[in-house]
Amino acid sequence: MKKANAHVIAGAFGNVLEWYDFAVFGFLAPIISSQFFPADDRFAGLIKVYGVFAAGYLMRPLGGVIFGHLGDRFGRKRMLELSILMMALPTFLVGCLPTHAQIGTSAAALLIFLRLAQGVSIGGELIGSMSYIVEMAPAEKRGLYGSWTLFTAIGGILVGSLTITLLRGLLDAEALAAWGWRIPFLFGVAIAGVGIWLRLGLPESKAFEQASEEQDSDRSPVVRAVTEAGGRIAQLSALLALFATGFYMLFVWMPTYYTDILDPPIPHAFVINSISMVVLLVFLPLSGALSDRFGRRPVLLSGMILTALFVYPLFVVVDTSRVGFALAAQLGFAVLVATVQGPMPAYMAEMFPTRIRSSALGISYNVTLGLLGGTAPLVATWLISSTGDLASPALYLVFLSVVSAVALLTLRVREGGPLP
Repeated sequence: MKKANAHVIAGAFGNVLEWYDFAVFGFLAPIISSQFFPADDRFAGLIKVYGVFAAGYLMRPLGGVIFGHLGDRFGRKRMLELSILMMALPTFLVGCLPTHAQIGTSAAALLIFLRLAQGVSIGGELIGSMSYIVEMAPAEKRGLYGSWTLFTAIGGILVGSLTITLLRGLLDAEALAAWGWRIPFLFGVAIAGVGIWLRLGLPESKAFEQASEEQDSDRSPVVRAVTEAGGRIAQLSALLALFATGFYMLFVWMPTYYTDILDPPIPHAFVINSISMVVLLVFLPLSGALSDRFGRRPVLLSGMILTALFVYPLFVVVDTSRVGFALAAQLGFAVLVATVQGPMPAYMAEMFPTRIRSSALGISYNVTLGLLGGTAPLVATWLISSTGDLASPALYLVFLSVVSAVALLTLRVREGGPLP
């Protein structure tokens, strides 16, 4: 059991860097906007920088195909080692970039290039760790073990939020805009170093070793996944609509909503965000464990229904611009997101055979994250700018809750038994 726990930690740790980096980028969007996309209108600048955020996500499907193929052909261990190496370099280089004031529009072009390169490598990280950890987990605890891939991912977001909170406390606005924004990106190298060290000692998944002996080496795993499970890949993409969008809108984008969109702004936005993510961390493994006991489908469906019912009222509460109400609403968001996300890694992995698991997850997960997750801050900002309704992003989440619930009801997955 101790070895299994160590494998979970090592397999999941790369997610800390992935989500730390993207969270830092989201949290610093107003500053990055001013440094790389100066504009007279604050919404125009924010939309541009969130467009760059989305562009990195739009490269994830390509990364999912590449790393999915590597994971199914050469092993989960190699896939995980390579993905974290390829994430670390762009993160560091973003912290070294010259700004628009120094080299003009070339600064924005370099930023976009690094985000695109990073999007490719990130396309393999979470799905690689999901495949590996669920395959290594005891059958009766797959929900709990799988939830730890998201626990470490949210941990990365929390580290990012705490880092920004600390910087805002130590530096004045002028210093943070001038050079302090670079520090979180440079710090990402330290996180990557720990992850690489942990992963070098990982064994290969037994399930992969067994499947690789029976695999047809002449056929690409990606081609096999599309031809053998194309319909199920499309179903999973629809199922992930709320999963992909909810977190990025309700946690990565919300601090910007509190400080740059609401009038009057809500103070202590990053403190509120950090507290709510601690609650999210508690509920993620809890919902994963509940799915081991009561089934993944009932837990997931309850989370989707509750989100559809309560996300709009919670937005209305936030719009009062009162700190206490905002914190209460954010804690409600945490419970909703955890219920939808905690059981999902195990449910996803159980949908596909081992020989094509990484490829199938790489396609479905990354297409949905690229189209919906990465664009969530952009869409939310655009909805408010276009409609003038501060709660309009909640209606988008209600719609996606319905899409995911319908997809879930059409799926039939064997839970808790031997992996296919």
